[in-house]
Amino acid sequence: MSGRDAMRDPVLVTGGASGLGAAVVRALARADRPAVVLDRHPAPHASDGECVDLGDTDAAERATLRLIERHGGVSAVVTAAGTDSCGALADVARRDWERVVAVNLLGTAAVIRAALPALLAAGGRIVTVASTLGLRAVGDATAYCASKFGVVGFTRALATELAGRVGVTLLVPGGMQTAFFDGRPEKYRPPADARLASPEAVAAAVMVVLAQPPDLEVRELVVCPPTESSWP
Repeated sequence: MSGRDAMRDPVLVTGGASGLGAAVVRALARADRPAVVLDRHPAPHASDGECVDLGDTDAAERATLRLIERHGGVSAVVTAAGTDSCGALADVARRDWERVVAVNLLGTAAVIRAALPALLAAGGRIVTVASTLGLRAVGDATAYCASKFGVVGFTRALATELAGRVGVTLLVPGGMQTAFFDGRPEKYRPPADARLASPEAVAAAVMVVLAQPPDLEVRELVVCPPTESSWP
């Protein structure tokens, strides 16, 4: 990869107001790297942000372009935004099912597509966030598995497409200690004795990816507790 000094441009983080995205934003702040955020809610630790529904791909693309215009570019994109709607396929409303795919997969692609010219100019990096459920399917999670399997395929194809010009990393986290499981029926929550990764630990792995020299990249990275039930 080659291009301008990417370290002077901010990192764009989707879902940066909570969970893993917020942990990435905090880690960037500790490293004195600016972060700009796309989220439905404001991100208090970000340098700048746009409140946007990432399930609306037109709005996501426009918000991405506004951030890039304000800051003159981006050095990397980390797509941490995600949602779920648990239940059997016949029981999940169509709009809820499709929203999971829209946010997790189509929103990811929309933001990266909009940011790509800036990333090419910077010789930057992309980190997509899939899931161990993007590699192993379980019942009552058809929307989530479809979206995350899609992120896996999208990222692997994109890495081939952009090889030598933009670094592309597929991050595959297991369960994390975030609000992701809040509000679910008990049967869709991790058991009380489940070992979940801290989002800070997974964010530290993202920082390792972002710190790689221009001629090296981490193509795929699985980060999960040793007892992760959905791995391998």
